[in-house]
Amino acid sequence: MSSAKQIIAMLRSRADRDDETFFSVALQAAAAEARRGHRTVAEDIRSAVQAARETADQKSAVPIRFGEPRGDLDGLLELKEVRLELDDVILAEGIRDQIHGLLRQQLKRAQLREHGKAPNTSLLFVGPPGSGKTMTAEAIAGSLRLPLYVIRFESLITRFMGETAAKMRLIFDEIYTHRGVYLFDEFDAVGANRAATNDVAEMRRVLNSFLQFMEEKSATDSVIIGATNFPDLLDHALLRRFDLVMEFAPPTGKEVRRILKANLRPLKYPRLAWKKIESIAQGLSQAEIARAAEDAVKEAILDERDILTTDDIATRLSARKDMRELLSKS
Repeated sequence: MSSAKQIIAMLRSRADRDDETFFSVALQAAAAEARRGHRTVAEDIRSAVQAARETADQKSAVPIRFGEPRGDLDGLLELKEVRLELDDVILAEGIRDQIHGLLRQQLKRAQLREHGKAPNTSLLFVGPPGSGKTMTAEAIAGSLRLPLYVIRFESLITRFMGETAAKMRLIFDEIYTHRGVYLFDEFDAVGANRAATNDVAEMRRVLNSFLQFMEEKSATDSVIIGATNFPDLLDHALLRRFDLVMEFAPPTGKEVRRILKANLRPLKYPRLAWKKIESIAQGLSQAEIARAAEDAVKEAILDERDILTTDDIATRLSARKDMRELLSKS
């Protein structure tokens, strides 16, 4: 059973309305029960603390914010609608395993803090446009039941000395006050190498501020995600600040099939020449393949057909390749 000192400490913290101390002492009691071999009791305490914490978050003065930011944050953060969870996203197994690990740590963060550890909170996504970086950020938010906020760099970066760093401070104050998933898309706009020849003093100050803010401890365990198409431009000091760095590559043949099957509904597609389709799709991004599938479905619907052929899909995939080549020449 819990010691008298723990019970007294919990009662005093309750009287002081100090929820964090109350939960901390309760988790210490859970750890003590686990050491005595009472694992069921320890797990019951942990579950009760987690449920109480979630209720406290909903009722606290600084709850999880699910609305559009206001005041100084208006225009800096954009709330995105979250409709996906991890099972809805097609990812390489290595990336999926790493994200599963992150989700597990986030969902059991109380248990980690009981032992003086914090869950992983920062991720860097690198890869070509359309490879699923933004979609994966949305899936993480959906799996954790948290809001997704995208940092708007056109409002963040200004030409006035010190203003950009001050705005960055506002963003991190929000990150460390309200739990959520915060996406720094096109992250190279902030994280460019400090030694770059075209760098300016203001951007060096911004990057230094970002590095300092990343080092600050936070009780919210908000998830910070940086996403870039140009990892070679990033300052190497940044890479050390992220808990996980994940590279998003073009889909493999197996992944091409999964992407197409997920986007060809509700039509049927018997006897497709998958090898031919995979060959044509080689080098296309996940987004391009998904759009090609949707285009094929739309055309079939307008033709009043409920079956797709290999030529339907191959034609649309080839069109996407032609579009890519055209844009590369412009």
